[in-house]
Parts: sequence; C-alpha cells; structure tokens
Amino acid sequence: MSPDRKTWHFFLDRLRRVLLAYSGGLDTSCILAWLIEQGYEVYAFMADVGQEEDFEAARKKALSVGAKKFFLEDLKREFVTQLIYPAVQANCIYENVYLLGTSLARPVIARGMMSIAANEGCDYVSHGCTGKGNDQVRFELAFYGLKPDIKVIAPWRLPEFYNRFPGRQALLAYAAEKQIPVQQTAAKPWSTDENLFHISYEAGILEDPNTTPPNDMWKLTASLEDAPAEPEQLSIEFKAGLPVRVVIADQAPLTDAVDIFLALNAVARKHGVGRIDIVENRFIGVKSRGCYESPGATILRVAHMDIEGLTLDRNVRALRDQFVTIELGRILYNGHFFTPEREFVTSAIPASQRTVNGTVRLKLYKGNVVVIGRYSDEGLYDEHQSSMDELGGFEPTDTTGFIQIESIRIKKWGQANARKGQAGVEPEDVYGSRI
Repeated sequence: MSPDRKTWHFFLDRLRRVLLAYSGGLDTSCILAWLIEQGYEVYAFMADVGQEEDFEAARKKALSVGAKKFFLEDLKREFVTQLIYPAVQANCIYENVYLLGTSLARPVIARGMMSIAANEGCDYVSHGCTGKGNDQVRFELAFYGLKPDIKVIAPWRLPEFYNRFPGRQALLAYAAEKQIPVQQTAAKPWSTDENLFHISYEAGILEDPNTTPPNDMWKLTASLEDAPAEPEQLSIEFKAGLPVRVVIADQAPLTDAVDIFLALNAVARKHGVGRIDIVENRFIGVKSRGCYESPGATILRVAHMDIEGLTLDRNVRALRDQFVTIELGRILYNGHFFTPEREFVTSAIPASQRTVNGTVRLKLYKGNVVVIGRYSDEGLYDEHQSSMDELGGFEPTDTTGFIQIESIRIKKWGQANARKGQAGVEPEDVYGSRI
C-alpha cells in the first residue's frame, strides 16, 4: 500500500474511533456492541471514583464484547481533592437537601475521558445516559468545555437505537444474540450510580414517590434499627476549611485526604448516617424521585458548618452562603463545571476559608451526627465577652445608641402605617395581608 493510501486509511480509522464511557452493565455492553455494528472502532473507558466494582471482570467483558482497548483510570484522589473538598468548603447543596454526589463525579470522569480520547486519537465519545436525565447534560457540556470539537454519540437519544431497544427485554435479547455475558441474578427494580462520595437509586419502583424503598435497596448504610445501640465519638481538625486530621474513637489519627474520606464513610455507614429520600427538580425540567446515601459527606458537612460558626466572620459567611454555596451547587448540578462562572465562583472559596481553622468533636448515633464540642485559636469567639456572668469588656450602655440608630427607619415605617389607619386604609397583619 502506498504512503498516501496508508495515511488515508489511518485518517478514516481515526474518524470512526470512539471512546465509550463503560460501566460493565447491560446498557453500555449493548451500546458497545451496537457501535461496533455501526462500523466504529470502540475503546472502553472506566473511571475508578471509589465505587465498589470488579474492574478486572469489567475489563474482560468489554474486550470479549469487542472493545479494541480498555482503559481504567484511578481518579479517587483527584475526585476528593479537586471536587469533594471544595464542595465541602462551600457547604454545597442542591435544593437544601441533596449533597450532589453524582454531579461532583462527572467533571472528573469527563476530564479522564478527554485525556484518553486525545492520547488515542478518538474523534468521538459515547455514553449510556438516558435522554431524560441530568447526566447526559453534565457529561456532554463537560466534553465540549474540555474539547470543543469532540463529537458525541448519545444512543439513547437516537431514534434508530431507542426504537430498536424499547426496553430491557430487547436489550437482553440483543445481548444473547451478540453473546454478551449477562449476570444471571434477579435484576433490582431500580438503577444505581455509585462513587466514593455516595450512591444514588432511581427509576423502577422508585418512580412512584409514595413507594417506600425496601430495606435491601440501601447498600451502604445500616438501618436505624440495626445501627449500634452505643454512640461513637470522633474529631475532625480543619485547616482553611479542609479536613486535615481525623481521629475516630481510640484509633490512630488519619491525615491523608483519601484515607480520611474512606474512614468517615466507614464509620458513618455503621451508624446509619447519610440516607435521604427526595423528589428533586432535574435541570431539564422534569421532577425526579431519588434516594441517596452520602455517609462520610454528611459528617463533613455538619462538622464544617459548625467550625465556621466559631471561626468565620458574619458578613463573609453571609456573602459566601449567598453567592458561592447556592451558585456553586447550581453550577455543579446543571453540569456547568467547565465554565467561566464556575472559575469565578470557586476563586472566592480560598478567601472565605482562610480563618476556618479548628477542631470539631462529634458523636454518631442511629443516623444522627451530633456536635458535642469545638475549639479554635482564631480568636473571633471571646468567651468573656459573650458571657452572661461578666461584662468582659462589653459596655451595655453602648447598645442604646445601636438600637436608636437601627430603629430610625422602623419608626418611620410604623408612623406611615399609623397614618394609613387614620385615613381609613385597612391595616395589615404581621404577614402583610389586609385584615
């Protein structure tokens, strides 16, 4: 073959090479085979973000189905240090209850995929996300933010795919046809996504929001009934808002970022900490019922918020809560991580956490995370000044002027309301409604 023809054939191969986000499950295994059927050369990618997974079995399965190469990237440390810990510093939360475990993992996985895609000359990437969920948005916006010219194949949004495979039975039949190994255990009537931070459950029987999840659904945490009858104590030391030292009961101190998170997960799981069952608003506009277990993350959130009360200036905390906590939670949930607004918002986190240094002591008991003490050398809290038993340098008469200044506008508002009443205008109750 001439050099020109060799170059042309290499160019054609590159155009048809796709990197698939592979889970080892039925959906992505069938997608792998289907992509090969469509003429693509498929490379399979898996990210180790702390899920309990048999990665070797997944590798063998992907190659047996027809993947040309298999890549496993250990991204746990990057996940903890670059995504989880900044979210802890910002007290990130979505709709006041969801700790964003799935959302946090997507930027790390997408970055790992784009690195492999660039190294291996893949012009396409593919995933098994459904056409109704958030993850398709999170992954694809991340792909485009990292590599604007990447091409995405989303089978569950292609009519030729979802019409051919309208349900699980069609996928199972295709798997049998293609000799794709499928676990012969009874399928759980819900779907899951797991990482170091949490596990999520949705779909199937959970789509009825009034259906109580069966006890055997919860994989990570003990039920309250089965949790230990005795509480367990631990302490977490923070520096600049980051957990740097954890002591659980009488165990040796932990200082490594990943080891700390793993240990907090383990003790929280034992005590049934971190379960929630919610209905949330997906980014695409659909309401969705989801159940989550975020054991270690729940402990860290409680401890971090508590140490901030002792060490963080009031106005800094208010601004951070308004402009970082809420906005970063929304950015993460909606998949806008690789954006200028995310860079802008996260740039404020270090400044907000400069004084968040100290230790929180906690007690875990049957699903509860109870703060039992905290201490810090930052000096914002003055025990003598706060005491009800001594003046501690505080002059009570100074409060008179403070109240007088604060009351100026309130008095004017009250006077205006009084004039309205004299003019025959109906007064308002304390909530502003006419009475």
